[in-house]
Amino acid sequence: MENKWFLSMVRDDFKGGKINLEKTQKLLEKLDIRCNTIHVKYIFKDNDRLKQGRITIEEFRTIYRIIAHREEIIEIFNAYSENRKILFERNLIEFLTQEQYSLDINGSIVYEIIQKYEPIEEVKQAHQMSFEGFTRYMDSSECLLFNNKYRTVYQDMTHPLSDYFISSSHNTYLISDQIMGPSDLWGYVSALVKGCRCLEIDCWDGSQNEPVVYHGYTLTSKLLFKTVIQAIHKYAFITSDYPVVLSLENHCSPSQQEVMADNLQSVFGDALLSDMLDDCPDRLPSPEALKFKILVRNKKIGTLRETHERKGFDKHGQVEECEEEEEAEQEGEENEVRDSEISDILQDDLEKEESKRGAGITFFKKKKSAKVKIAMALSDLVIYTKAEKFRSFHYSRLYQQFNETNSIGETQARKLSKLRASEFILHTRKFITRIYPKATRADSSNFNPQEFWNIGCQMVALNFQTPGLPMDLQNGKFLDNGNSGYILKPHFLRDGKSIFNPNKSLINSNPITLTIRLISGIQLPPSYHSSSNKADTLVIIEIFGVPNDQMKRQTRVIKKNAFSPRWNETFTFIIQVPELALIRFVVENQGLITGNEFLGQYTLPVLCMNKGYRRVPLFSKMGESLEPASLFIYVWYIR
Repeated sequence: MENKWFLSMVRDDFKGGKINLEKTQKLLEKLDIRCNTIHVKYIFKDNDRLKQGRITIEEFRTIYRIIAHREEIIEIFNAYSENRKILFERNLIEFLTQEQYSLDINGSIVYEIIQKYEPIEEVKQAHQMSFEGFTRYMDSSECLLFNNKYRTVYQDMTHPLSDYFISSSHNTYLISDQIMGPSDLWGYVSALVKGCRCLEIDCWDGSQNEPVVYHGYTLTSKLLFKTVIQAIHKYAFITSDYPVVLSLENHCSPSQQEVMADNLQSVFGDALLSDMLDDCPDRLPSPEALKFKILVRNKKIGTLRETHERKGFDKHGQVEECEEEEEAEQEGEENEVRDSEISDILQDDLEKEESKRGAGITFFKKKKSAKVKIAMALSDLVIYTKAEKFRSFHYSRLYQQFNETNSIGETQARKLSKLRASEFILHTRKFITRIYPKATRADSSNFNPQEFWNIGCQMVALNFQTPGLPMDLQNGKFLDNGNSGYILKPHFLRDGKSIFNPNKSLINSNPITLTIRLISGIQLPPSYHSSSNKADTLVIIEIFGVPNDQMKRQTRVIKKNAFSPRWNETFTFIIQVPELALIRFVVENQGLITGNEFLGQYTLPVLCMNKGYRRVPLFSKMGESLEPASLFIYVWYIR
């Protein structure tokens, strides 16, 4: 039966005799078999017996079977087929229930699967599935590791903004390094397409009264502010409906700030949030309430009530002074921040002691602070995301307003997360906190964002243009909740009564035991150094989360096989805080002299994994899909 079907599908293509490599690839596509061209080339070469670059129908059948009839899939099929030829509906129901943990499987769902994936018409009519149908189903998106129900927005989006992790980028206009690299609109477009919801715009005075965007005091090229805003307007809501925050690092004179305000209003129109929402005069609104809105993050003069009362009035020429929020852009300033931050911590302790003694005195040391001029027209466009200098947790508890956000450099934030994790979490429960890379990262490298998600920081800003582990974690985390750029923080990072501290062993955690059987690799990318389609392949599985959950396991090396390596190795992980955990699969080619070569990776939240036999799609260092390259695994976990 399968022979008859196969011949009927390919016979016409061999009417003119043998076929070449190009036709072989087209025929495999016609048969719905996805393949990597390099692998096909070498399998074709191995099976072209006369070495003339053309193959017979029998040789094509052999190539087809090598690619489409994988041993590990045949083993699963035979375990559920009563005659090793066909799966009846009851067999498929049994497989989906027992192996794939599908709880809501019934006859009509199984019928749909057969209709969609079974290529042999008479088998399909009989409501059965051949091996040809089964292998196509197992290779489909329905059997991917990432659970499809998390591909759409499923979380409650009516919490205040501060209750969400928000996908955020740093120096979004750069597409390479921080010193010499080009500024490019593509930085904004690609970040928005990836679901980023907080963009940074570094604004400076330009000629002809037109503000420009670039990395100040460097040789990076310049973009017109207006052009940047137009690009953002075009792409803001392509991937996500939820609000975009424009974080302005504003170095412009008041007159050019007024130009910026005009640009923002004329380009965004009603999408620009320029007043309080009626039901949110004293609390942060939700992502749901701010759908399709643009928010400006900048210094602000006065209160939201005063802004509301000025609405409609001409603000031209109105300028006020306020204290600068300095991002530590110079290395010296970084050091200054470190010292001042330690003295802040000591200061906090002193103040607490004073209040314990009943002295009733609250004092704050004076620090050097620059005054900056702010145009009222721009200030009044800042509503729920006012940029405010971070002084100390104690100061914030006493004085910080609900609409004030802080930017904290990674060095300071790392120290505070280690020394004052519980207070940091209290702070991020109330106030949106943005973490940005230290200035010494001139090469646009990134820090590991996980340590700041662990303490509830909403905006962990990364250089989106720089591939590597941090961006893999970023992209993996924000796959959740429909890639909307907003992920509801776990309850223990929102609940005021929670005593969660990521650095301490947890009393009330809800751990999971995760078991992964790494079965095989499917058409993995060959080594860059290979003259054929080979690689010495190994897989690393890593867990990222709270410090106690960080783990790494590695398979043995399968020599000279990138096409179909078989590991069949089982790994077990006990994860204390699965709500914060990500899992990363990395495929490498073993290199004895120069170190291992990266071949591909996939990262996703642990709780977004499907159970059962699953395919792990692989991505390149730059984040591009390497389909059909993937890993074949079996996943099981219990809580």
